[in-house]
Amino acid sequence: MSTSSSPQAAQNPGPVDRKSFIRTTLDLGDVVLRPWSREDAGSEAVLDGLVAAGADPAIALWNPIATADRDAARSWVEARDGGWERGAAATFAALDAADGTLLGNVTLRWVDRADGLAMIGYWLLPAARGRGFATRATGAVTSWGFATADARRIEIAHAVGNETSCRVADRCGYLPEGTLRDSHRFGDGKYHDEHLHARLATDPEPARTEGE
Repeated sequence: MSTSSSPQAAQNPGPVDRKSFIRTTLDLGDVVLRPWSREDAGSEAVLDGLVAAGADPAIALWNPIATADRDAARSWVEARDGGWERGAAATFAALDAADGTLLGNVTLRWVDRADGLAMIGYWLLPAARGRGFATRATGAVTSWGFATADARRIEIAHAVGNETSCRVADRCGYLPEGTLRDSHRFGDGKYHDEHLHARLATDPEPARTEGE
């Protein structure tokens, strides 16, 4: 994995809050994770990808995003860009390195910034699933958050019925810590129990298995 800071960060040489997410691109070889920016709001291909994501049944249930049309998708992108500007949320577009096709999204956000407590989540478009992208992208952003933003603890909370997210959490070294009852209302309008997983900055990197 290689990283590169964006021009926005380089042009702002003032004091940096250690617990701040600084725009960085993470190169995983066949997949590139780069910060969402207002430039994406002008790309019809990206906006159409977000509209497709919002309409996907799995995303609509477990990770609903308000991107019903291009105007809504444009507003969504602008909000992600604002999270970067505040250093409060690091939202990465996952793109195919060969042709720039949108594959999905990974978000690392502060829950308690002063305490170094963050939470991570992701979604993938149907064509990108089953290829190990979620595990690799979540692992890369996790390592980046510990190394560059002084995160102390990062959590994953997912609905008990979302078995795919449970496997991703396990493969990325997030240890199971229990079940949160009626914890979150998901896209079906119902409250679901959630499994809570977490990694500490002091935990070892997980072993990678063949094919991940």
